[in-house]
Amino acid sequence: MSTSVAQPPVRKAKGTKPFIPDLVYFEPGALEYEKGKRIMEWVTSQNIPYQMTTSHNRITNLPGETEQEKYRMAKRTLVVGVRKTLKFDQSKPSAEYAIPISTGCMGHCHYCYLQTTLGAKPYVRVYVNTEEIIEAAKGYIEERKPEITRFEAACTSDPVGLEHITENLSDLIRFMADEEFGRLRFVTKYHHVDPLLNIKHNGHTRIRFSVNSDYVIKNFEPATSRFEERIEAAGKIAHAGYPLGFIIAPIIWYDGWQEGYAELLQKLADTLPEEATKDLTFEMIQHRFTKTAKATIEKRYPKTKLEMDIEKRKMKWGRWGQYKYVYKDDQQDALREFITERIFEHFPLANIDYFT
Repeated sequence: MSTSVAQPPVRKAKGTKPFIPDLVYFEPGALEYEKGKRIMEWVTSQNIPYQMTTSHNRITNLPGETEQEKYRMAKRTLVVGVRKTLKFDQSKPSAEYAIPISTGCMGHCHYCYLQTTLGAKPYVRVYVNTEEIIEAAKGYIEERKPEITRFEAACTSDPVGLEHITENLSDLIRFMADEEFGRLRFVTKYHHVDPLLNIKHNGHTRIRFSVNSDYVIKNFEPATSRFEERIEAAGKIAHAGYPLGFIIAPIIWYDGWQEGYAELLQKLADTLPEEATKDLTFEMIQHRFTKTAKATIEKRYPKTKLEMDIEKRKMKWGRWGQYKYVYKDDQQDALREFITERIFEHFPLANIDYFT
């Protein structure tokens, strides 16, 4: 008589939950806007403690004994304010301009350039004067037409991870749908795209997902959605008719990188629905850092495995007035050529926008 051995149940990975802050600050002016009032209602309904602040740029005395504790608390702190500067920064090579709807991110990606650009202000800021921001965008579109003007909404944050709180992306998508000469773009590491699926977009918004090898995601991207969640969300976005893209960033040179990035592109090809492969774009960004970022990252993530050996790198002048350190030419060439070949092997009709 044969006996069957019971197999242990397959454990399903827990889903990445939407961001719920531990503490919220409001600028008084934010409550003069309907969106600010609505966010306040949401905060009180969630029983989240909140305080008032004179400026979204000056949040002090966050809880925590050490710099690491204060940094972790800052990443769990939401600041609701009014965007007063409506002059948009350039956003090359992704777009013509960055459209400012939020600043800061709840993720803990060790390599993130926001370690430098946000410095001592790593808390998450959202802006409620969306109509004024949209009016400013209209001005930029008028200046450049009949050329298309592209706006990047994720230069200094991951707005998908905040959409359930702000609905800012929904507002921008609806606005851009009716703009003949305007286009919206944003990239995310989060899978919480359901609020965007039924919005009229007219194909004027390209949604991109940041993807990477297992090694990079597991070691350097805490507090973000899992790779499988991102790809499932990409399928939803394609099914909703949005133009789709992927950013492979940062591309990191490590032992076994060829196998890691080959597996990444294979998994994308195996799991993406066919409709997601039409009008598909890729962007590739190699890992880079500044001396300021290196010092900050080593303080905040003292056990990081992130390689930041200046002696192994090439100096490149950055737009923010600092040298950044990128891979040497032979490594850059090897990374670009290998990953480009894998992309076209699996997605022969895709476009590669740039490698930088």
